[in-house]
Amino acid sequence: MKLPMFDLTGKVAIITGGYQGIGRGIAEGLAEAGSDVVICARNYDRCAEACSEIAKLGGKTLPIRCDISKSEEVKKLVSETVNEMGKIDILVNNAGVGGSEKPIIEMSDEDWDHAVDIDLRGAFLCTREAAKEMIKQGGGKIINVSSIAAFIAMANMSAYCASKGGLLQLTKVMALEFIPYNIQVNALCPGYFLTPMNRKFFESEVGQKIIRKNIPMGRLGNPEELKGTAIYLASSATDFMTGSAIVIDGGQLLW
Repeated sequence: MKLPMFDLTGKVAIITGGYQGIGRGIAEGLAEAGSDVVICARNYDRCAEACSEIAKLGGKTLPIRCDISKSEEVKKLVSETVNEMGKIDILVNNAGVGGSEKPIIEMSDEDWDHAVDIDLRGAFLCTREAAKEMIKQGGGKIINVSSIAAFIAMANMSAYCASKGGLLQLTKVMALEFIPYNIQVNALCPGYFLTPMNRKFFESEVGQKIIRKNIPMGRLGNPEELKGTAIYLASSATDFMTGSAIVIDGGQLLW
């Protein structure tokens, strides 16, 4: 059975922080559905390596170095994408940092700013610039990668929880403001997924104990398990869906 509504052929997607982990899984999924892919991050070489691999799936790819917390670099990201790829149909605000795991009373200004600048400010800047192009084109899709930390409190993770909670609320405001322009904005909220950054911790005895205690399914998610949801949110199947949040967490919020 063919499902043409999930076909992204001819679309152009920007995935921030898309060279590894959750972003890489989403980038691969969109490419498999036919989309051309732009991957940006502060490490250009890693972006180029990822693009080289993703290009084997058949579409065009473009690596761009960008610090998404800096307005001028984001403007350059958008202009370079339009110049090289012709348009922007899909924006995935995925880039993020976990932030310093410290109690609030021990957290420095720099600790706080680093998490909020990437996780929240970056999504705002990228959306502001990409949406201008989407409005010219008559529509688009924006996917904000938030977290289950937007719904629950995690001790010593105040900056991360605040920024991801803020991103969820920002998603709703974006969705409301962009309705007249046929731009749908939704949030994807993963639980604990295995990535290169957390592999060592979750393979430790402490990490394994956290998995058993917090995830009813008893395991971490695999970034590949986000592909289908990302394709769904980027496709015409969600033309009547905006301002929503989809949680994928192995049942963690049930406990």
